[in-house]
Amino acid sequence: MVIGIVLVSHSATLAQGLAEMLAAIGSEDVPVAVAGGAAHGGLGTSVEFIQAAIDAADHGDGVVIIPDLGSSVLSAKTVLENANGRRAVLVDAPFVEGAVAAAVTAASGASLEEVAEAARQARDVPKF
Repeated sequence: MVIGIVLVSHSATLAQGLAEMLAAIGSEDVPVAVAGGAAHGGLGTSVEFIQAAIDAADHGDGVVIIPDLGSSVLSAKTVLENANGRRAVLVDAPFVEGAVAAAVTAASGASLEEVAEAARQARDVPKF
């Protein structure tokens, strides 16, 4: 089982940096795709970028979508309204901690539901 992760951020740089971090922690076998920034190249979100990221990260077992805030959530919801049966879960989780938890859990071969829950639970993990 291979669960993909989609990182949706207002900043392409932020999303790409987090994707690099996930690869560095040993989850290179987990497909991670980013949808960062607006179509015009600045800050914002893009429904088209999110759809392309889902397409890239979905290897048949589904994807967990982790948005940063605000309109990234709304844009992801818009994409999911037209998911055409694709298994994708939008997760309310902290962007960095949730993505790390999701990637580590996905690398273990966990199910879509388990990966989504790991991301959600990251909200309650203290940093110190």
